[in-house]
Amino acid sequence: MSLLDMVKDAGIIGAGGAGFPTHVKLGSKAEYILLNGAECEPLLRVDQQLMLLYPDEIIKGFEAAGRYVGAEKALIGVKGKHHEVVAILRERIRLLGIGDFVEVRELADVYPAGDEQVLVYELTGRVVPETGIPIQVGCVVINSETALNIFNATLGKPVTEKYITIAGDIPNRLTVRVPVGTPVIEVLKLSGVSDFEDYAVIDGGPMMGPVLSDLNGFVTKKSKGYVILKKQHYLIRKKTVKTEQAMRVNKSTCEQCRMCTDLCPRYLLGHNMQPHKLMRTVNYSLADIEEQKIAYLCCQCNLCELFACPAGLFPKSANMYIKQKLTDQNIRYKPEKIEFQARSSREYRLLPSKRLIARLGLRDFDKPAPMTEITLEPEMVCIALSQHFGAPAIPAVNAGAHVDAGQMIGSIPDGSLGAAIHASISGTVVECGNGFVGIRRD
Repeated sequence: MSLLDMVKDAGIIGAGGAGFPTHVKLGSKAEYILLNGAECEPLLRVDQQLMLLYPDEIIKGFEAAGRYVGAEKALIGVKGKHHEVVAILRERIRLLGIGDFVEVRELADVYPAGDEQVLVYELTGRVVPETGIPIQVGCVVINSETALNIFNATLGKPVTEKYITIAGDIPNRLTVRVPVGTPVIEVLKLSGVSDFEDYAVIDGGPMMGPVLSDLNGFVTKKSKGYVILKKQHYLIRKKTVKTEQAMRVNKSTCEQCRMCTDLCPRYLLGHNMQPHKLMRTVNYSLADIEEQKIAYLCCQCNLCELFACPAGLFPKSANMYIKQKLTDQNIRYKPEKIEFQARSSREYRLLPSKRLIARLGLRDFDKPAPMTEITLEPEMVCIALSQHFGAPAIPAVNAGAHVDAGQMIGSIPDGSLGAAIHASISGTVVECGNGFVGIRRD
């Protein structure tokens, strides 16, 4: 069986972000394969710890993927501040005798160093075109946990577990491994908080993660962490402002200083993303559709909204508001060129992570979240049929069936982009529908 088939059968997807099926990425030929170990979202600690605990497995999975896509070089991007991680990876690469192929390159401690297109530029000097993907400049990108899952796939192990950081204004900050489909509330209670009446939870990192509307969801293969904060915290209040309110605030206050544009990571890469122009369009009801189309270039890093704007306005919300209107009208952005160069001012406008953390009001919570040996054994898991980019999986089991941990319970629809799903515990299928397969533990 080829590596591609093993990865496909294991149901591997991007372990963070949109959850793009990894077997599709590995179906391309590339000059470079890049490992995203930047983990640039404040407070999250998964990837940096996995690289410490499983360096050989991650390196071997990454190397196997790189060989498969025909890469000339496999580059691991890690923030230089993680001195121990960098040293261990370099030593293990040397001892494995693959230093001519795999190399560690240090990244600055800036946000968003982990943005896929920023990473490509930092490691190769190439700029991904507007609306493009890394393969257009000869690159395939995976992250640390995905590389670990690729190694496990070569041993016949599918993705049934997820590593999660629990951080924020809580007694216990930790990172834990849990079965896919575990109730979110059971993971949150590991924080030492039992009553969440006065708390809100961000699903993912504090910059890009949404605030959960309720805590009754379930862990997916692309879950990365939960940031728990008091409901009155600045970040929670900012993130829960409704779009209509945000547009009213924008219209009454924006002075077109263009700081949102000057610090935009995609603008600094040479793209035409200019949030201040979209603010102008919304505020003055301008009708120029061509100028509005640049909303499609937003990577939703939230830097403009949570840091750059000196008045605390909502540029990203304006971007998303316009993008949704264009999408509803089936209007798309079409790049006018395919080659781009980073702007000369870029190196002077990179945002230090520590400064961002202070601005977000998270400095007191920027502390270790050590990997623990805590074992969560939920009585029941609910595994989503759609927890990845593409079509939902088709159930391969029926209610009443007994399944074993690791058994495939959902397959990719014929001719579709998607990913398989597997039972994360052994037990009886008690629900199969409404977008989930529910399994009750034996």
